[in-house]
Amino acid sequence: MTLFVPAVLASKSFVRPEAKPAFNYPAHDLHRDEKVSIAADPYDTAAKSKIFSIDFSQHGLLPVFFIVTNDGDQPISITRMEVTMITANRSKLTPLGMDDLYRHLSNPQAQTRPNPIPLPRKAKGALSKKDMDELDASQFAARAVEPHTTQSGFLFFDIGGIESPLRGASIDVTGVSDAKGNELMFFEIPMDNYLNAPVKP
Repeated sequence: MTLFVPAVLASKSFVRPEAKPAFNYPAHDLHRDEKVSIAADPYDTAAKSKIFSIDFSQHGLLPVFFIVTNDGDQPISITRMEVTMITANRSKLTPLGMDDLYRHLSNPQAQTRPNPIPLPRKAKGALSKKDMDELDASQFAARAVEPHTTQSGFLFFDIGGIESPLRGASIDVTGVSDAKGNELMFFEIPMDNYLNAPVKP
């Protein structure tokens, strides 16, 4: 007997990964005196990318799970936070905003890897509502981090045409401020710490 499963039930909704405190990730920078840590966890493998229905690698995009942990007793502000990936060849990449992300994913020409199996493509500009909901739900959108809490979400970098973008790269973070508005020293997260970490079974 064959069971028919409706497509609406077969398609899963996006679930953002549960974030651990930032200092638990291989690639992180911990400011002990300020009690703030920031981590970056690239989703650069097929196994990790399964949480998305969108194949970002086919569009030359790298999702990075971004985590900010505040172990202090006062909130910190990240409204003026700026994040930059600096590659080994000193290219500076900033996360795509939502409008740029929509445009990039809607443009079939943005795909950087040929697919060996020809599949029907959506027309240009045809991001589905499910895709757009997934992007909205996945984005890092926090403006502050309350005491003894962690905020997380994804940033998306355009790495099209860059070979081995993570090797020798760092993610630099500026514009994080304490409760009095004083900017904390910048954070530097080495991506080699992620690449060189032991692979978990």
